[in-house]
Amino acid sequence: MKVPAIRVALIAAVSVATLGLAFAQDPAPAAPASPSAPAALSDQLPMPDAPAVTGTAWLLMDYTTGQVLAGENVDQRVEPASITKVMTSYVIAAEMAAGKISADDDVMMSVNAWRTGGAGTDGSYSGFEVNKTAKLIEMEKGMTVQSGNDAAIALAEHVAGSEDAFASLMNAYAARIGMKNTHFVNSHGLSDPEHYSTARDLALLGRALARDYPEHYAFNAIKEFTVGPITQRNRNVLLWRDSTVDGIKTGHHSGAGYCLMASAKRGEQRLISVVMGSTGEAQRATDSQALLNWGFRFFETHELYAAGAPVATQKVWKGKADELQLGVAEPLLVSMQRGQYAKLQPSMDVPRTLVAPIARGQEVGKVRVMLDGRLLAEAPLVALEEIPEAGFFKRLWHELLMWWQSL
Repeated sequence: MKVPAIRVALIAAVSVATLGLAFAQDPAPAAPASPSAPAALSDQLPMPDAPAVTGTAWLLMDYTTGQVLAGENVDQRVEPASITKVMTSYVIAAEMAAGKISADDDVMMSVNAWRTGGAGTDGSYSGFEVNKTAKLIEMEKGMTVQSGNDAAIALAEHVAGSEDAFASLMNAYAARIGMKNTHFVNSHGLSDPEHYSTARDLALLGRALARDYPEHYAFNAIKEFTVGPITQRNRNVLLWRDSTVDGIKTGHHSGAGYCLMASAKRGEQRLISVVMGSTGEAQRATDSQALLNWGFRFFETHELYAAGAPVATQKVWKGKADELQLGVAEPLLVSMQRGQYAKLQPSMDVPRTLVAPIARGQEVGKVRVMLDGRLLAEAPLVALEEIPEAGFFKRLWHELLMWWQSL
């Protein structure tokens, strides 16, 4: 039986079109941007383990990516002690940004704050006079630099009416930051069975304060602060030892041991270390310094794909345009051991069939970056442009092509 010529022509056309379109179904992502300089020979040597740390839990985090570079017991529940005051600062900064309080507010040093956290107690205090007011910004500095428990309580009462109400705010903001294993019951950090956090969560908190409210984070770099006749030094001795260290907070009581959350910035790279449950002031500082030095020496951070830059091109069916550029909405950054950049293996996970209409910014898949078989980073792939639906005849033709390809 003879096949009509028009049918042969149609089959041939469909076959050719299908063959050409098939090559667009598995796009390879663009290679990550090349590093600025080749790796030195020394960077190709095996990386030494992280320094030994004395403590119940510790970690080192890259600020830019939030990746944990090294750690031990990072999700173990610990008492945060006065590192709690970083959360207090975060709440104050957030409420100030929302217009609910002001830096010029007069904050009363109440009898409760003075009795609970003042000079007559066993903890650190700021020295603001009882039943007198001070400007909120000065009270916050007294809490941050001097680790004043009295100032933390007074600020909590001013912001929320009571310390219990303020703790509710702390927990709400902690959840927003992503602190999944943390619960606060006070603003100062004195011991309580229901007051706890983890090394990972505390690092996320320090990162959030530096990122979201840098002007409040900067108070942590103040080396000393004076209230009335009393001048007190910041208990973070790394501020004197290392000019790149600009925070963040110390903590100590009998249940928590000696704790230090530190951060330093060298060039464009910032790292955050957390040491919990150390045996002394000198030990927590020595261990924190060793972690920071190790991290800066052996790790680097790269922007693999810029926000809005094309990563790959994908075929689109039934659209006014036949191809769609895919990219990432936010920069895709990754921290890795120095000298490992060339080993990165990017891959994409996208549907084999994309059908218009497609909105600009619509998520259509994921880009993943592997290193030695380990997932290092991933991000959503989004449409970088809008693809409206095509007219009736093109949609009909593409319907035929899609049917033919499915056979």
